[in-house]
Amino acid sequence: MATMTVREQSILQVTGNTLRTAGRAIPILGKISEPLILILEHVLSHAECDALIGLARDRMRRARTGRSRALSDVRTGSGAFLEENENEWVRAIELRLAGLMGVPAAHAEPLQILHYRPGEEYRPHLDYFMAEQVANNRISTLVMYLNDVEEGGETVFPSLRLAVTPKKGNAVYFEYFYGDPRLNELTLHGGSPVAAGEKWIATQWMRRQRYREL
Repeated sequence: MATMTVREQSILQVTGNTLRTAGRAIPILGKISEPLILILEHVLSHAECDALIGLARDRMRRARTGRSRALSDVRTGSGAFLEENENEWVRAIELRLAGLMGVPAAHAEPLQILHYRPGEEYRPHLDYFMAEQVANNRISTLVMYLNDVEEGGETVFPSLRLAVTPKKGNAVYFEYFYGDPRLNELTLHGGSPVAAGEKWIATQWMRRQRYREL
């Protein structure tokens, strides 16, 4: 008798071709089921994209990696964190993203804005922390594109042969909290070097447990 494969439960229960949050319909442009990866349209309005760039532009610093926040050639762009209580735009966006991602807003890390100039990149990596002692690990990611990139800058998942082209207002969602570590490892991803123009993104990471007080 053939053995049945039990599908892993996902955080988001996707039915149809649209996600709905805070009264907004988010079209699904592409999907991989295991691990769950969604390419989403119109997650942010163009005005929201411009506002986030404007809030972060003057505070950008060389981006760091890992729990130690170390400088590394793996990640050569610049970044800044936005706290939800500093601006009504950020507060409204974070609450909507929490609904979209199906996780309470208190589980979210502060929204991070990242900027990449020509030649800058983020080499393939995993968003969750590998150390077993990390009880409150990351479980999902939403990468939102704040501008159209002239050339390059795709979000790539090399193990899945998937590349997502940056488009202003669109996003890619993926999760990695599965019991099967092989599924989690398939979310290895990176930001391809920007070949022309610049790339601005906003990243929302969710934790397994409460991460901050709101």
